[in-house]
Amino acid sequence: MSGLRIPLDGPDGSGTDHALSLLAPNPSPMTLDGTNTWVIGRGEEVLVVDPGPDDGPHLRRVADRLRGRRVTTILLTHGHHDHSGGAKGFAELVRAPVRALDPGHRLGDEGLADGDVLTVGGLELHVVGTPGHSFDSLCFWLPEDRAMLTGDTVLGRGTTVIAPDGDLADYLRSLDRLRATAERVGAEALLPGHGPVLPDPIGALDGYIAHRRQRLDQIRSAREQGARTPAEIVEIVYADVDRSLWPAAEMSVRAQLAYLDG
Repeated sequence: MSGLRIPLDGPDGSGTDHALSLLAPNPSPMTLDGTNTWVIGRGEEVLVVDPGPDDGPHLRRVADRLRGRRVTTILLTHGHHDHSGGAKGFAELVRAPVRALDPGHRLGDEGLADGDVLTVGGLELHVVGTPGHSFDSLCFWLPEDRAMLTGDTVLGRGTTVIAPDGDLADYLRSLDRLRATAERVGAEALLPGHGPVLPDPIGALDGYIAHRRQRLDQIRSAREQGARTPAEIVEIVYADVDRSLWPAAEMSVRAQLAYLDG
């Protein structure tokens, strides 16, 4: 890989030699700057990962940036609306199928599963099953660029939430798998679903794993102090976090309690 590319025009343009990020206009405490829609490939055919929310101007802008290149397939890292809401509209724009792990988000006959390999313009994209943030979360390994697209499994800033359709035990196993994979293949970048590119995959994943273990210890301590409900635990464990993020923190606390009590 010749290295990471810096943004070319505002928030767009970051990525690697064969992966271009186009930012959806849906910033929020949960989505950071917005959803990263990824275009994979540099030839006449490309793959598009996570069209983003159902936002017509964003979908048309992505189609326009392709400059006549053909989208062979639309891929979803998972089915949450900020990643998949625009999939049907974008599929109609570019006349391409949508592939996902969850059959409910597919448009076409083919799904996605761990171990699948897709090709476009001589590039390979390997599917890596990473349940945890959600039950259907996937990552995509782009060996040509030594880069891993991580969806919401690893964010470019901060840490991810374990959603109600996720599971902390699965998530911890997925982080361990990504850490081992990153070391084995010599990964040089993580391309997240939200936030900037991470140029130190091993460091980022080590940080994520350590953070989760630390939060579990903090929750154990909060319970020893008498906290019983998720809201009471959030007040103790997340006291230094902006209160606008407490509802999301409570989701993660519920997942962590299920893990500790399971």
